[in-house]
Amino acid sequence: MKPPIIVFDLDGTLVDTAPDLLASMNHALKHVGLGPIADEGFSKYVGQGARVMLERAYETSGQVPAPETLDELMGHFLDYYQDTMPGLSRPYEHVLDAIGAFRAEGYIAAVCTNKIEANAVRLLEALEIDGLFSAICGQDTFPVRKPDPAHLTGTIAKAGGDSARALMVGDSETDIRTAQAARIPVVAVDFGYTDRHVSAFGPDTVISHYRELDPALAESLLDRRDATS
Repeated sequence: MKPPIIVFDLDGTLVDTAPDLLASMNHALKHVGLGPIADEGFSKYVGQGARVMLERAYETSGQVPAPETLDELMGHFLDYYQDTMPGLSRPYEHVLDAIGAFRAEGYIAAVCTNKIEANAVRLLEALEIDGLFSAICGQDTFPVRKPDPAHLTGTIAKAGGDSARALMVGDSETDIRTAQAARIPVVAVDFGYTDRHVSAFGPDTVISHYRELDPALAESLLDRRDATS
């Protein structure tokens, strides 16, 4: 029998990476004569991977970047980000305790992120928490990525989890739409990277701190899903 599984998004959900993503983005934009992006405007650029983030930031200049310009931006972004990892990025308060509580109840954990897989693995290794996860899947792990539900279901399968007893935790519309399309209950955190409150996207529940996330909440959401199936 496959174990139940809890799947986390990475940036803005599991780890607060904003300081390092912003610094890397501004480093890249500087090379094409743009930026910097202010801290308070950062959240609207995040959610579908670094390339989309850079494209959105570039478009604030009133121009659409050519593919070769995006390639250049990505090169500068990745070089800086990888060289400074983990930088100021840290797991959110109490999230590791929450994962421990789930593991004690027989759950496994995984990561499903639109970050490049190698960078996701490298970050979690640098933070010394990669061993908590049965799978770490990025935008290039499968032929599709979030919001395609196959990214989430593929992560669950790779981790060896039970898709019928799976829970997603995310911070954005992308995460919520992915879980909804996969018919998997989703918990939204309201402290991540989004320019609209996550309640607007209809998650199963919203939490403001990881003290609120425990196996009892997961089981109630799974039972509610089963009752309405």
